[in-house]
Amino acid sequence: MDFNEVMLERNAEFANSAFAPELKMMPSTGTVVIGCVDPRVDPAHVLGLKQGEAAIIRNVGGRINKPLLETLAVLSVVAKAAGRPDGARNLVLLQHTDCGIIGCHKHAPALLAKHLGVETEKLDELAITEPYEAVALDVAALRANEQLPDNMIVSGLVYDVKTGLIKTVVPPAPLRGSAG
Repeated sequence: MDFNEVMLERNAEFANSAFAPELKMMPSTGTVVIGCVDPRVDPAHVLGLKQGEAAIIRNVGGRINKPLLETLAVLSVVAKAAGRPDGARNLVLLQHTDCGIIGCHKHAPALLAKHLGVETEKLDELAITEPYEAVALDVAALRANEQLPDNMIVSGLVYDVKTGLIKTVVPPAPLRGSAG
């Protein structure tokens, strides 16, 4: 049996035992998690999220870039259309150690620079090889983005792929202003 068949069998089991048609389109906790595509760092698993609790967006490195910001803008429109005018209230950046983005930085810097929307010479300023610095830089980039709501709570976390533990680098706080 090929893996596609395995996935379909697993889906049939899910539909029989875990499917929850009552879930709403918007995450029940008002949380959006931005993470890396690395299969070792599935936010739902490493954060213990239950179905429907959070929306999860994954890209290379879990880094802030123009397409991610556009996705967040679209999600805010979806939230309004779904009857939640305040949209997501909690934004969590989850990056990790031993990220494959480091190899891209070394072997294809021009491609990585294009993905992150910077000139190749500016890549080192983004702390590609240092996830604890990188997540802090990305939270700062979110704080500088005027299109996100001021009172959205944002935090920056780093998952250690060798221990399974997460360290809070940027504690949850309003993006700008107060959470009132």
